[in-house]
Amino acid sequence: MKYRRKKDKDFWQLARSYLHDYMPVTRNLSDKSVEAYKQSLKTYLQFLEIEKSLIEEQVTFDAFSRDNIKDFIGWLKGKGYVPKTINLKLTAIRSFLKYCSEEDFELRGIYADVCTVKKQKEEKCPIEYLQPNATAAILSACDISTSKHRRNRMMLIMLYDTGARVQELADLNLSSLHLDVANPFVTLVGKCRKSRNVPLLKKTFQHLELYLKEFHPNKEENPLFYSLFDGKPHKLSTDSISLVLKTAANKARESCIEVPKGVHCHMIRKTKAMDLYKNGVPLPFIMQLLGHESMSTTSGFYAFATLEMMSEAMNKATLSTDAPKEKIWKKEEIKKILYSLD
Repeated sequence: MKYRRKKDKDFWQLARSYLHDYMPVTRNLSDKSVEAYKQSLKTYLQFLEIEKSLIEEQVTFDAFSRDNIKDFIGWLKGKGYVPKTINLKLTAIRSFLKYCSEEDFELRGIYADVCTVKKQKEEKCPIEYLQPNATAAILSACDISTSKHRRNRMMLIMLYDTGARVQELADLNLSSLHLDVANPFVTLVGKCRKSRNVPLLKKTFQHLELYLKEFHPNKEENPLFYSLFDGKPHKLSTDSISLVLKTAANKARESCIEVPKGVHCHMIRKTKAMDLYKNGVPLPFIMQLLGHESMSTTSGFYAFATLEMMSEAMNKATLSTDAPKEKIWKKEEIKKILYSLD
């Protein structure tokens, strides 16, 4: 079905407005999130150019037909894209068309048609997380001989204790901490710049007090974790934090075989959530800690029995295979009780 537009350039106008106004301002998404949506749209434009010979002013909303979207999915498959990546690109296109349909009623038909295209089936795999011994080994891998190592150790403790995303950890400032209250907590700013408060464990609070005395003696507003350049504190990049974790994991693996290869920051976040889940913390609390907008996101990752939990439950439920013991009523002392009038 053809959707005749008054102006062929409406697509480009709405696309720019979507990426430069709606996503960063109205939806308050981070630069990285906006860039991810932009790249998805660019991939579709690349498909239109290569497979449909459409470029520049030839690209209109007619190019977003249901058949083209299905061909786009097949094209991505041919390039080796996995189902999860294909679904993310499809989600970005749907999001863009939904915005356009709200800006122009005539485009609702296109959006509705594209929404009927089914997403690819993704293989669900158990999430990767660390065992308690591995977590402890990594958190204690940084020695405290130098100020840099003491900073790194505190950083890893905070990463685990708060379940923060690596960007959230990098964005922490001194004012993010709220320690002079009955229940100390830290304020994290996550996706869509939404903030959430996460309580701090007593041990973490004690570590923080020592850290602040050394790295923030004047209590001036600065990044919580920083490096000095030209005598001024600059917050650490997410790559720097990831490198600190990788180094600690490699060192921890030397003394703890349970530390897997390829430990990354998001694995620490998942480990915190799984530790809470295995200890009976309700999913709504875990959802709040992680900053998930939807309960389905939380339950989709964590609401399943782990191998350890299943094994423990099965062992408790399985009848003993040990040799039968002497029946209690055949014991002499019991028989005297049963066959007496006392």
